[in-house]
Amino acid sequence: MRIALSLALLNLWAFGAFWHDKQSAVLGRRRTPERQLLGLALVGGSFGAVLGQRLLRHKTRKQPFATYLLLIASAHAGLAIGLASLAMG
Repeated sequence: MRIALSLALLNLWAFGAFWHDKQSAVLGRRRTPERQLLGLALVGGSFGAVLGQRLLRHKTRKQPFATYLLLIASAHAGLAIGLASLAMG
C-alpha cells in the first residue's frame, strides 16, 4: 500500500513539474531543467511525466528528451508487467 501511494504521489509530482515548466515557458520565466524532469520520470514518475507531456503538449518534439522519456516509460511498463506476471505465479 505504501509503495502504491508513493508512486501515485511521485506521478502527481512529475505531472505538476511538467505543468509548471509549461507555464514557465508560456510566461517566459525560468524553466525546469530537462534533467530534473527526466529524473522524476526515472525514479517512478514516468506515467505522470508522459501524461503531462501529452496532455499539456509539452516537449513532445524536443529531442533527445522525448526519446529518453519514452525509453524510461517503456522500461517501467516492462518492469510492471514482469512483476505482475511473477506475482500471479
